[in-house]
Amino acid sequence: MLLKYFYDQALAHASYLVGCQRTGEAIVVDPGRDVRGYLAAAKKEGMRIVGVAETHIHADYVSGARELADQHGATLYVSDEGPAAWKYEYAAAYPHRLLKDGDVFSAGNIDFQTLHTPGHTPESISFMITDRGGGADKPMGIFTGDFVFVGSIGRPDLLEKAAAMLGTAEAGARALFQSVEKFKQLPDYLQIWPAHGAGSACGKGLGAIPSSTVGYEKMFNPGLQFHDEQAFVDYILADQPEAPKYFAVMKRVNKVGPAVIGHQPLPPRLPIAQVATAPRAQMVIDIGSDEVFAHGHVPGSINIPLKYLAAWAGWLVDYDQAISLIAEEQDLAEAIRVLQKIGIDKVTGYFSAAEVAATGARTESFAEVSPAEIASAVEQGQVILIDVRGESEWREHHIAKAQRCFLANLPEMAAKFSGDCTLVFQCRSGGRSAIAASIAQAAGVRNVQNLKGGINAWVKAGLPVVEVGPMCGPGSTACTHEAAQQSQAVFWTAQCPVA
Repeated sequence: MLLKYFYDQALAHASYLVGCQRTGEAIVVDPGRDVRGYLAAAKKEGMRIVGVAETHIHADYVSGARELADQHGATLYVSDEGPAAWKYEYAAAYPHRLLKDGDVFSAGNIDFQTLHTPGHTPESISFMITDRGGGADKPMGIFTGDFVFVGSIGRPDLLEKAAAMLGTAEAGARALFQSVEKFKQLPDYLQIWPAHGAGSACGKGLGAIPSSTVGYEKMFNPGLQFHDEQAFVDYILADQPEAPKYFAVMKRVNKVGPAVIGHQPLPPRLPIAQVATAPRAQMVIDIGSDEVFAHGHVPGSINIPLKYLAAWAGWLVDYDQAISLIAEEQDLAEAIRVLQKIGIDKVTGYFSAAEVAATGARTESFAEVSPAEIASAVEQGQVILIDVRGESEWREHHIAKAQRCFLANLPEMAAKFSGDCTLVFQCRSGGRSAIAASIAQAAGVRNVQNLKGGINAWVKAGLPVVEVGPMCGPGSTACTHEAAQQSQAVFWTAQCPVA
């Protein structure tokens, strides 16, 4: 048996190529939209991809299942569990098999046994594999998708938080408890291969190690230590990361079937004369460095540097709006590839960053200030300090006079802003807050600044922060009254304070 591991660091996404070396047949498990890596690996190993198996309808990236079926003739092996609303609508157009609990399919001498493991989503399934070609009559491991991770388990609240399906979080948590109880009955020696690692928003506290075993997770995975259902529900619904808004879009895209990329050409280079007026008609994203952008940029454009594009474009981009990029020529292909991974396909063209700089179109800027330069103004209330980090980061520690507005919520809030006060944006190290400053300025806020180095630099400068201590939230047992009071964010009201 051949097992190859693929990991997309930007999306914290793991996928797998499983092949039978005797027959030369292979199946890809939970593929991403860019399928070139799977095809290259299969070719190198002398195999052909005959199938693609998905553990569920993914919400955090565009699946490559349809791409492999449409362009390369792979058979789809997808879930037929869960309610009608969670069925694959595009599968019927391709060779496919709809799977129920207990169903078995094969790639050569490798058997995949389906287990229904609902909770993260209703249709979620896992695949236990047995290498009959190697003489085994017992399974070697299990592809758990977003059900069991290394050091964590999948969150059941995404449908409610991201897709506004009210009441599904608790129901999902109770279904997840039953799935976990079944998982505990599996042999300890089974290896587990999840679909995500550290950094994914599909769970809390995911480990960075790519694989584990059932036995090890039963001993040390926090989500597998509960025997009481209500205690488990309280635990799993507490302190989950913010639910990305674009997850609802991804869920729909992967359900109805994403557009097939094939061999699409890169978007065209746009006439530089149009760059000044482009932000009036569409979203213009400058993917250059935040430092360069702060010192000068096209009015109305926003800055999401290439290194942050996968992490934040899905949160901040309107999927129904046309987009143009400002990019260095050598970065364009990578930027398009990253955007396609999260379903952003409406890139109409790009402006050459070199041309933009040469023609003097970068006429707007904002200040990057150090903690020493801004500390007194923050303390005296002369500026509004806006912390754009996530809730768990805020609870860990924050600057006393800060107000909080999570970065993903900033476009809506900035559009409502009224007043002439100065807004200073702050995050952990200055990257996210630079994006925030660009968004606020593009929305028409005149006086914006970025706290260079973020709260890390603030602490390094010896300036005080509020240390909260224990996480405080639903189900927390270690949270004191004082910590609970400290952890409450003063949310930004999108207004200047009344004098």
